[in-house]
Amino acid sequence: MSPAPDERDRIRAAMDRILAGTPQRSTGGLTIVALAHEADVPRNALTQRHLDLKNEFYDKVRARGQMPDSEARLRQQFAKLKKLRAQDAEELAQLRADVLHLVRTVNQLTLENQQLRAELTEPGTRVRALPTQLRPDPAT
Repeated sequence: MSPAPDERDRIRAAMDRILAGTPQRSTGGLTIVALAHEADVPRNALTQRHLDLKNEFYDKVRARGQMPDSEARLRQQFAKLKKLRAQDAEELAQLRADVLHLVRTVNQLTLENQQLRAELTEPGTRVRALPTQLRPDPAT
């Protein structure tokens, strides 16, 4: 499918309307989707056929000190992911510390268990049973 003869002119006019803040067909967002909608052309006209116009649009947006909506969303997402990564690193450090503590505890309990078993095997050791707690019957 060949592009319409006035497609570039419509894109440039749409670009001017969006940058002037007077869109007629679109929301006026600083995106290629909004530009394509405003120019009444398919999006791929800007992403495949008229890359120069797409780049020109983004350059004009940046020249005004603004940021294209897609870039703003990416920056926002980047900041959120960076924050999540920091939280994950903090949690991972805490989990590693917990693992070390648990390993020490297991080693200590293993040593105590070995000592108690050794005491039980010695002659003349008196083993005394500890009283158990009676649990209430859950059926009653």
